[in-house]
Parts: sequence; structure tokens; C-alpha cells
Amino acid sequence: METFSDGVIAIIITIMVLELRAPHDPSPGALIPLLPVFLSYVLSFIYLAIYWNNHHHLLHAVQHVNGAVLWANLHLLFWLSLVPFATAWMGENHFAPWTLALYGTVLLMAAIAYVILTITLLRLHGKNSTLSAALGRDFKGKISIVIYLLAIPLAFVQWWLAGALYVLVAIMWLVPDRRIEKTLK
Repeated sequence: METFSDGVIAIIITIMVLELRAPHDPSPGALIPLLPVFLSYVLSFIYLAIYWNNHHHLLHAVQHVNGAVLWANLHLLFWLSLVPFATAWMGENHFAPWTLALYGTVLLMAAIAYVILTITLLRLHGKNSTLSAALGRDFKGKISIVIYLLAIPLAFVQWWLAGALYVLVAIMWLVPDRRIEKTLK
């Protein structure tokens, strides 16, 4: 499951980078109109890196999987596979409200899918498992969902504030979650 997920996330990142198109004009000024596309790519790359990192650590605390876990993992990968589309639409349209709302919806659904994956794993491993001890209360996961729920409608009122909230969540998660590492030591 880990190898498959790693491969899917690598493909998602590859698809995103292939969406970056070089301008035909060789002057540095030709890059300025591409700035929204590039910024969208950077944010999405960071998000995918965060998911890969946390998924990787999560699976190291797992002893075994079942069919429900496999489906929950595919559910997460489905939402992550939509990141390139949402990223491209948002960047190409200079962070227009609908594009920001869709981007936030994809992030929200990926976060919910990750929670479902962890719940499915916890049910399989039990409340007294190493995994349960490692995950704890998952405050960052819960607050991330709340921030997405605020940012999505905010995209239609103050687009830049919605974007700032997406960046805030990424910054919160940029420092790797060490709960699993500490518990496994």
C-alpha cells in the first residue's frame, strides 16, 4: 500500500509540473504573467509533500491492513489526484473566487479522507495500539478542516484572505508531525 501510494503521489506531482508552460518570449518579463501559476504550483507541491510525509509516517505505525483500509487509502488518493486540476484552474485564472473555492474543497476533502483513513486504521489496530498512542487527539488535523470550512466561502468575499488561510494550514503542517516518530522510538 505504501509503495503504491508513493507512486501515485509522485505521478500527481509530475502531472502538476507538466502543467507549467515556459513562455515563448525569452525575456525575464515574460515570467511575470506566470507568477500565479507558479505560486499555485508551489503551494500544491508543499501540500502534496506534507501528505506524502505524514502518510509515510502513518504507515510505519501500522501493523497490517484490510480491505477497508485499502479503500480508505484510495479515497485519499482520489482527492489528492484532483490537486493538479484545481491547481491549474486556480493559477490560470489568477486566484478567482470559484477557483479558490474549488481548491479549498479539494483540500478539505483530502483532509477528511485522511481522517477517514486514520479512523479506519485505528478501528483495525484498536484503542491500545501504538498507532492510537501516536495519533493522539490530532488537533492540527481538526483545526485544518475548520480553517478550510472558513476559507471556502471566504473565497467569494476576500479571495486573498482565503488564499492566506490555505497558506496558513500549509505552514502549520510544514513542520513534520513528530508524534508517530516519538511513539515508535
